[in-house]
Amino acid sequence: MTDHDVRGGRPADLVVTGAVLVATADDAGRELHGGWVAVTDGLVSDLGIGTRAPPPAALALDATDCLVTPGLVNTHHHIYQNLTRSYAPAVNASLFDWLTILYPRWALLDEEAAYVSAWVGLAELALGGCTTSTDHLYVHPRHGGDLLSAEILAAGELGMRFHPTRGSMSLSVKDGGLPPDDVVQDDDVILAESERSVATHHDPSWGAMVRVALAPCSPFSVTASLMRRTAELAERLDVRLHTHLAEDPDEDRFAAEVFGKRTVEHFEDVGWMTDRSWVAHCIYPDPVEVARLGAAGVGVAHCPSSNMMIGGGGLAPVAELRAAGSPVGLGCDGSASTDHASLWLEARTALLQGRLRGGPTAMSARDVLEIATRGGASCLGRDGEIGQLRVGAVGDLVCWPLDGIAFAGALSDPVEAWLRCGPVSARHTVVAGRPVVRDGELVAGGAEDILRRHRQAAARLQQRP
Repeated sequence: MTDHDVRGGRPADLVVTGAVLVATADDAGRELHGGWVAVTDGLVSDLGIGTRAPPPAALALDATDCLVTPGLVNTHHHIYQNLTRSYAPAVNASLFDWLTILYPRWALLDEEAAYVSAWVGLAELALGGCTTSTDHLYVHPRHGGDLLSAEILAAGELGMRFHPTRGSMSLSVKDGGLPPDDVVQDDDVILAESERSVATHHDPSWGAMVRVALAPCSPFSVTASLMRRTAELAERLDVRLHTHLAEDPDEDRFAAEVFGKRTVEHFEDVGWMTDRSWVAHCIYPDPVEVARLGAAGVGVAHCPSSNMMIGGGGLAPVAELRAAGSPVGLGCDGSASTDHASLWLEARTALLQGRLRGGPTAMSARDVLEIATRGGASCLGRDGEIGQLRVGAVGDLVCWPLDGIAFAGALSDPVEAWLRCGPVSARHTVVAGRPVVRDGELVAGGAEDILRRHRQAAARLQQRP
């Protein structure tokens, strides 16, 4: 029993039955052959195997021929970037050039664009088995409106668990940074808006659907003062911190020229070397820095597809970071760098990259499942609450079909088959005991209208000045 135990003898709200295997990702790593899961009041209320009948429930979902896992957790994304997917002028650019090309496009963001991009991006994530997503929204154009609230509205309509971050940029081109002047803000404005966003939207309670973190964009787009003051504010408000770190060799060159030190050293000097922080990419820390990040418990959002697309070609030291003590989760990164939002694809790519870097025993599908669930939960400060299936944890789960031609012959290990075979998307995606995807289709209506509005917003951002 836990402090959040919800077993009480009454019918459950939801039961998922008939699974080939329920991979709980709990502390014991239990795998229930022929298992079932019950959810009541948004939390897992019971689970078991076929020798014990599940409770009656208001809604039953069939998981025949499925692997059931906890919902996947997306720890780094820039959802608004799906408005500029595969933007032709930037497709072959390095990171800094790519940003320079796209910043003027993103400067046209407004509430409508933020809403439709969030709706589309979160729907895409749900179809791919994601139940909790963060978003790093660091572009806040003048006169753009309340972009964070627009995103949160879309997440609520879809029923997704959402961790938006109040991002920021304060170092413009005229100050030696990369962003244009019209997308940066004064430090005092950023801090005031950060505090307002937390007061308006952040829910610290168990099972919360919305939590807010503070997220200055990167060392080359904010001042050292803003980094320090944001860390102090996060401590006072008891919220988490997020930024990019060690993403590209150009970042260390910039940090050496501007700060006189490597980027990880700067990160520590401004007060971010703490288990309140999680960072995106972290491809290029040296072994000493890996040890320092791990000792501090800094989380890492591993973004394998984006790292290959525009991250300088490096392979993140995932196994080394985990061994050092850093929680590692998965991230899609922006939809203008990877041009998709499938955490299943990120999971498979993480499996391949891990084995490419360390050999065939360096990464298994179970390792990746743990990264994609429990690791993500740790990055977001929600250990034991999301990312696993146990009584009292949130009722977020995915039923992954393992049938058809792609899985013919994959009989011996459903977890390995999940990532080695495929591609696969969710049959059912459940958040807080409510289906968001059912039988492979979004439960929320209105997708055609949203896609029409999204196309209009994307065309407006991509039009030539």
